[in-house]
Amino acid sequence: MLLSRVLSTAHCDSDGPSSLTASAFKTVRTAVSVPENELKRWRRTFDSYAKVVNGERYLDPESFVNAIAPKGDLTKIGRAQFAILFRVADTSRRGLVSWDDFTVFETLLKRPDADYWMAFQYFDVDHSGFIDFDEFKTVFSANIGSDAIPFDFDCDWIKLYLGKKNGTHVLGYNEFTQLMKGLQGERLRQAFKYLDEDQDGFILPEQFKRIILEIAGHKLSDAVIDRLPTLCTLTPGQRISYSEVVAFHNVIREMDMVERIIREATAKSKDGRIDQSDFLNHAASSSRYSLFTPMEASIIFHFAGRGVTSQRLALLEFAQLLDPRWRAPHDEFDDSKIQAKTSFLQTFLHSSYNFVQGGIAGAFGATIVYPIDMGEMQNQRSTVVGQLMYKNSIDCAQKILRNEGVLGFYRGLGPQLIASPEKAIKLTVNDLIRARAMDPETGRIKLHWELIAGGMAGGCQVVFTNPLEIVKIRLQVQGEAAKVEGALPKGAIHIIRQLGVLGLYKGATACLLRDIPFSAIYFPAYWHLKRDIFHEGHNGKQLSFVETLGAAAIAGMPAAYFTTPADVVKTRLQVEARQGQTNYKGLRDAFVKIYREEGFRALFKGGPARVIRSSPQFGFTLLGYETLKTTFPYPWQDKSQQVETALTSRPDEMSKIRARNALKILLDVHGDFGRRVTGGGRPLSLSNPRLSS
Repeated sequence: MLLSRVLSTAHCDSDGPSSLTASAFKTVRTAVSVPENELKRWRRTFDSYAKVVNGERYLDPESFVNAIAPKGDLTKIGRAQFAILFRVADTSRRGLVSWDDFTVFETLLKRPDADYWMAFQYFDVDHSGFIDFDEFKTVFSANIGSDAIPFDFDCDWIKLYLGKKNGTHVLGYNEFTQLMKGLQGERLRQAFKYLDEDQDGFILPEQFKRIILEIAGHKLSDAVIDRLPTLCTLTPGQRISYSEVVAFHNVIREMDMVERIIREATAKSKDGRIDQSDFLNHAASSSRYSLFTPMEASIIFHFAGRGVTSQRLALLEFAQLLDPRWRAPHDEFDDSKIQAKTSFLQTFLHSSYNFVQGGIAGAFGATIVYPIDMGEMQNQRSTVVGQLMYKNSIDCAQKILRNEGVLGFYRGLGPQLIASPEKAIKLTVNDLIRARAMDPETGRIKLHWELIAGGMAGGCQVVFTNPLEIVKIRLQVQGEAAKVEGALPKGAIHIIRQLGVLGLYKGATACLLRDIPFSAIYFPAYWHLKRDIFHEGHNGKQLSFVETLGAAAIAGMPAAYFTTPADVVKTRLQVEARQGQTNYKGLRDAFVKIYREEGFRALFKGGPARVIRSSPQFGFTLLGYETLKTTFPYPWQDKSQQVETALTSRPDEMSKIRARNALKILLDVHGDFGRRVTGGGRPLSLSNPRLSS
């Protein structure tokens, strides 16, 4: 009887008599074009969970939920609620979803209005493409339960959309979306009025908690839910007004925008923290009209700051408000000595893991740019007649190629590869000191600590680097000299025996003078380029191959050029002077004699070549290091300091994120929507708010 009225009513938003549902699905099947890699991913998911029925592979309700539900969300959104979507995917009503059905469903999830579309399909029980009063009331009542706060279906608000309940007006899809958008606000108003028995404009804290749990409990973490009654402390009287209830609801409704503003504001803040004024200022600058009122900002900071609204908060402190899956951290050990021992062991293991990755990355970077490393250019003496072998870097490369062949560019590479752990030392020490000096809540480190971390990293490597560099340079220089003078080149072992232990550290002071400022300039520049120029971490952004390489290479340019004088002096001290060449007694003596004999420009001799070498070398080294850390992360990495939400989800998770988002509108009807009735393919009966058998 109820269904017979549908055909005789006024069909709003209708372009013709055909079913909206049927035409939409037909259009998707015939016209949709899905990228091949996405189809392969869907196929892999389907095959992983599908079951064989009569020789064909299908998803039943249980395997369908396994295929689409994010594993971490089942605490707030239950399996029965994800099963709601099964009724939408199972268009044939046979209780099974085929591969074709699954591709159509996944494609529908990509619609920007997927949440409204799924809700419309669920409420449209008779699949007419329209929803009347009885359909709306039946589906609504079947899913909120008898213990829920009553909803008045005869209210003026419902009549504005559906008219009187005699069926004179039905909703097409577009009108339905507007009704659903305003439904929570009407439920909030009715719930407050129902609980405010004496009509004084206030309700008790536990009544406020009841309202929020019904409307949006799945959007809040357990910690926030437990503290809902504390909203009454914002104003005197220990009760909660309608304005505060509406303000809290607005915060929840705009949570994605709240998160975006918090992430952007904390990223731009000098100390990584913001207060209410910073939040409101950034919100105002990010939109044409004001998004949040002062009361709403106070509520945000009240729950993030655990009752203290005036303090400056870091992104980490907002996590319990932003992420409904958030769990309070807990200490596993009460004994502080055990904690300290565990902490030291974890630090040692983590540093060792980073050291290995740094060594591999260092060898990778050194091999790529080694031909550019021309120690001969810095060592040639312009004051000695007949010793000006190279006019410039290009001339140097041409003569090496002509006299020694391609292998000449890699002379001395062995010691350089053996020295790759020096890059590991530099990277490991820098990471270790930065981790110790970093604010655990903001992830920020003060500039002077960045300089100290980089400087100490550069200083630590000299003990390992200097002996290998002096051998490398002498191997490089003797190659061309052997061609000119007819001498036989000597091997690395002979050079080490000739120098002795103390000789291997000749020029170490100059090496320190070069490496300490180099690293002090390089590492802070690299991290600030990543964060401030390429915006790493901004709304979960991960840098691309080109961006990481660019940041690492650009940071190496000033660091390499401004430390060239120290590198020139180090090279002169480490290279064995030939007959007629100036001998240097030490660091100061070398600086003075080079300046007097060859001029100021000689101190920057080979500077451009050094930039050309060091910049890409560190670029590829850091690129390799970052890639290794991403590809092979430390197995016991502590992720408790990260705030991961839908805004920071990886692309391969987006399919399941979309499945969760498709439930948003239905869950706005009631937080427990779908828990009481399953989506096993059986249609709802309009005469009984239960699934028909």
